[in-house]
Amino acid sequence: MHPFGGPEYIKGHGTQNDFVILPDPDGELELTGDRVRALCDRQRGLGADGVLRVIRAGNLPDAPADVPSDVWFMDYRNADGSIAEMCGNGVRVFARYLVASGLAPSGDLLVGTRAGIRPVHTHQDGRVTVEMGQAKIFGESTTTVNGTAVAGVAVDVGNPHLACVGAHDLDALDLTAAPPHDVNLFPDGVNVEFVRPRGGDEVRIRVHERGVGETRSCGTGTVAATAAALHAAGQTTGRRLVHIPGGTVEVEITASGSTLTGPAVLVGGGRLDPDWWQNP
Repeated sequence: MHPFGGPEYIKGHGTQNDFVILPDPDGELELTGDRVRALCDRQRGLGADGVLRVIRAGNLPDAPADVPSDVWFMDYRNADGSIAEMCGNGVRVFARYLVASGLAPSGDLLVGTRAGIRPVHTHQDGRVTVEMGQAKIFGESTTTVNGTAVAGVAVDVGNPHLACVGAHDLDALDLTAAPPHDVNLFPDGVNVEFVRPRGGDEVRIRVHERGVGETRSCGTGTVAATAAALHAAGQTTGRRLVHIPGGTVEVEITASGSTLTGPAVLVGGGRLDPDWWQNP
């Protein structure tokens, strides 16, 4: 018998973008903002960039109407407790958990998100490919970092991004605070990527995620960065090998959508103390 009888959890990461996975197929857990913030806190909780609740879409009251009720739904929360539409690294880790736990077969499967259904393919070498939908450039804007204005393009990947391509000194960027953004263009906040082409089909990026801060990786951010890099090169389709602080992923953008391929790792798990869960 496990010494703790609280909710089950699993810890995982995708290129060091780390998550607490909470299996809750029937929607029995009360996943409050306070609990999410405590779980993600690296001193008083387990520590993570976000929480992935595993639930059937039909058991989540605010699941999109176009997601079938029997689909496994990734109820994603940022570290600050806010709800997010989509997380590319999270979907890869979520899919890896579904296969490892026997909830879904390996190979092709569907994952529900607030940005809609995401087809996924799990590879035997541990990588996972996610069909991320269209990356839509919908404007231009600027932000400020290190006291300097930086231009970028607005990209919709199911969630909002400002991707800034240029000859940035990425190692010198101060991303301890959220880069400012145009609230008229991004009323719900924005993820900000600083993208430096490395020659050929490779780019290096750093990213500040809304509701989290700088992360080691951002899946939708790598797609937005690729769309912006292609746009800067006068292209609308193509591939990029994207290097983030937590590793490397492959992104392809086509006329009809985009894919993200990268590793997904399950580290371990256990059960939370029920008293802590009640008063985190």
